[in-house]
Amino acid sequence: MPRRPRIKLAGMPQHIVQRGINRAPCFFAEEDYHFYLRWLEKSAVDWHCHIHAYALMTNHVHLLVTPETETGIAKLMQAIGRRYVQYINRAYRRTGSLWEGRYKSSVIQAETYLLTCMRYVELNPVRALMVQDPGQYRWSSYGITG
Repeated sequence: MPRRPRIKLAGMPQHIVQRGINRAPCFFAEEDYHFYLRWLEKSAVDWHCHIHAYALMTNHVHLLVTPETETGIAKLMQAIGRRYVQYINRAYRRTGSLWEGRYKSSVIQAETYLLTCMRYVELNPVRALMVQDPGQYRWSSYGITG
């Protein structure tokens, strides 16, 4: 069965989820989170995307992104994927993919659901019982966007 084509809409926010293979970890140490966030910030600038919210979970990533161009999110995710997986493979002497297939994306109606989606993304560590308060989780945008 062929893959469904991606929705490519400039100016429309999208909720992106990317999971580790078999729900395996994607982040192993504190420096991994720092590296991912630095590369996310750089790639967002390079590919003209606005990051509204994020949560870097142990075995997956949530991003809420609005691209300025139709190809912005695809280019952003490609840049992060290449750079981050290369970094992880080199740092941990491993090979192969880190991610389980392609990232998932859902278009969000900005007027109606943008804040709801931001809340969903930033409360992910609370729902996963990793922390009791979203402000306790260092690897989300909660303290930055709130």
